[in-house]
Amino acid sequence: MKLSARNVLPGRVIAVTKGSTTAHVKVELAPGLTVFSAITNEAVEELALKVGDSVSAVIKSSDVMIGK
Repeated sequence: MKLSARNVLPGRVIAVTKGSTTAHVKVELAPGLTVFSAITNEAVEELALKVGDSVSAVIKSSDVMIGK
């Protein structure tokens, strides 16, 4: 898989919660560090996502804000 995005974070799926049309996927990047993604239920099925899968969280954005 080749992508133009530069923010590719490897991780492991720790939860998949399906709603009526959208699923929420929780990915652990490191112990205690997680990101969430909202994707379609269809995407979950096409990717055959399940807890324990190794995945990449791909973040494509023109702006990244930093707060302190």
